[in-house]
Amino acid sequence: MKKLLATLALAVVTAPGWAATRTVALSVPGMTCAACPITVRHALSIVAGVEKADVRFEHREAVVKFDDGKTNVQALTKATAEAGYPSSVKH
Repeated sequence: MKKLLATLALAVVTAPGWAATRTVALSVPGMTCAACPITVRHALSIVAGVEKADVRFEHREAVVKFDDGKTNVQALTKATAEAGYPSSVKH
């Protein structure tokens, strides 16, 4: 029983207590053709912590759902920029 309690206590201490799923809309004005979203979606999807990336050519935006305990907005915008599509947070 003591071993089980010690294991549970360790799990509670090491679990990321403040991590949460967030959604951010990124403006990606450099998308100029209907194929561009494929590249942007792929760049975002390989970032650790990204759960879903919905890229819309007609709005020149990417809506990204991610775990903020594993990644952040800066990593997302860096990923799109490195793929050739600089982005910024839509306000």
